[in-house]
Amino acid sequence: MGAMGEQVERVDEQDRVLAVVDRGEAIRNRWLHRIATTVCRDPAGRILVHRRPEGVSRFPGRYNWLIGGAVDVGESYEAAATRELAEELGIRAAARFVLKFRCQGAISPYWLGLHEATIDRAITPDPREIAWHAWLTADELREAVRGEAFVPDAREAYARYRALTGP
Repeated sequence: MGAMGEQVERVDEQDRVLAVVDRGEAIRNRWLHRIATTVCRDPAGRILVHRRPEGVSRFPGRYNWLIGGAVDVGESYEAAATRELAEELGIRAAARFVLKFRCQGAISPYWLGLHEATIDRAITPDPREIAWHAWLTADELREAVRGEAFVPDAREAYARYRALTGP
């Protein structure tokens, strides 16, 4: 059948590792696995928002305020968040842990580790991951997240983030 897909750790309701599985299989079977994301802020406090390319398998053409992806086997949430910043934005930045929660997910449930990073230099978004981007104020983001064009899971993460950090 060919090459194996992306490998992730299947985890339980307490985020303990059960097995290493293919991410596609985890999604199809609705098995919990781990996702790491980062809220990117510029020195003025604005938040990076981006639109996913039309050709991607997950949420094509949708907007998101988080940069991230699956946590690799044996990788911490923080290491995955830092790696994803390098892969998707072409930068090295420290991702600081903010919160973790079990997200029901629009396509499959998962544990979401949410981080923050301050981006004080130009970014080079990977066009395979990001079709468009802009820096929005907190008020602009609050309005944008309400729109149907936003990734549904991003709305849940935004509500939890705001509840913890304030406006």
